[in-house]
Amino acid sequence: MKHLASFLGRFLYFLMGWRFEPLPSYFSSKHVIIGFPHTSNMDAVRAFTAFRIIKRTGHIMVKKEWFFWPMSFFLKAIGGIPVNRRASEGVVEQMVAIFNSRNEFLLAIVPEGTRKKVPTIKTGFWHIAKAARVSIICWYLDNENKTARWLGEIIPGEDKMEDLIRIRDLYERAGYRFPFYMKLGAEIRNSAGIRMMSPELELCFLCFCRDIFLVHPVDAYFSLVDYN
Repeated sequence: MKHLASFLGRFLYFLMGWRFEPLPSYFSSKHVIIGFPHTSNMDAVRAFTAFRIIKRTGHIMVKKEWFFWPMSFFLKAIGGIPVNRRASEGVVEQMVAIFNSRNEFLLAIVPEGTRKKVPTIKTGFWHIAKAARVSIICWYLDNENKTARWLGEIIPGEDKMEDLIRIRDLYERAGYRFPFYMKLGAEIRNSAGIRMMSPELELCFLCFCRDIFLVHPVDAYFSLVDYN
């Protein structure tokens, strides 16, 4: 059955005029897979088809309220995982529990969260990967070249901002820039890790860059680090 689904998936990609890159060597049984961009319903079609091509099940988080008959049958068929947002344990803890209970689990997340333009991405995927001790796979729907691409693997470290910058760089080199704002008040440090400003001055600096020069705070951060 998986072989037939894989064949049909490749055939669908062929009909769409798309190409699918083979699995990279770092791909294993447990990952958080993030995908960009998310601009149309066809992105979801290509993503679900991709999992059929590689003969794996990609799982997505869905509010548990949607798991009612007959919708539950469809959601489970496409890899939906019910999430209880009102539970005492958070979404991160729920996903970590599933990662720990299974031998194979691929969690697919769209950090942009919606097809509409957003000011910044959601970073819950990093917290899940960090807590579950799994790597983040960066997947890219290259619309210009009509190719589904694997851009790289990120193993979460101790600094979330540093990891997000590495992820942003991977996508920028591939030709896509996702919305990414540094949280106001975050520490600005130079390349040696030395704090350069007080929290109050950092806040003023970031607001100044954002409101006066219309520069993304994180871009201002890069300029400051490169300069020093």
